[in-house]
Amino acid sequence: MALTPSNMLPLGTKAPDFKLLDTTDDQLKSLDELKGTKGTLVMFICNHCPFVIHVNAELSQLAKDYVSKGINCIAISSNDVDNYPQDGPQYMKTTAIENDYIFPYLYDQTQAVAKAYDAACTPDFFLFDEDLKLVYAGQLDDSRPGNGIPVTGKDLRSAMDNLIEGKPIDKNQKPSMGCNIKWRAS
Repeated sequence: MALTPSNMLPLGTKAPDFKLLDTTDDQLKSLDELKGTKGTLVMFICNHCPFVIHVNAELSQLAKDYVSKGINCIAISSNDVDNYPQDGPQYMKTTAIENDYIFPYLYDQTQAVAKAYDAACTPDFFLFDEDLKLVYAGQLDDSRPGNGIPVTGKDLRSAMDNLIEGKPIDKNQKPSMGCNIKWRAS
């Protein structure tokens, strides 16, 4: 389990567009059709990463708490499924069901979307405002597998609350940490 920090995409960056397979219903979905009225949270996750497994319950709850407030959540898996078959689309659907995801779980087969977002690890979080401008690219909270800190989602929840309330979001954002995205060999 290699600890990899997220890349800090510059705040204000426009969300790169995409159209990907939603493994929960086998339909192609675009960013435009999935975005929220107040904001959009794009999360890069995968099935097998211990950092994602550690926070899965909070990711599920986060969506349930914020979708009704106008922030839609989108999860994307970009891992190389040739070398990590457990992250393949058929298993993504099972993971979504087991963790009660109410958000789409998209498969980035070409890894082009992860590269466009400069995603580096799982989990990696990108919160965009209603105009799809990046306002937060940081960690969920300080909890990591084995560090004894409870998973609360406090950092991301604070950013989401401030976005909804029209308050400034702290520009001093701690990067997320997790397993590196499993890139395909060139």
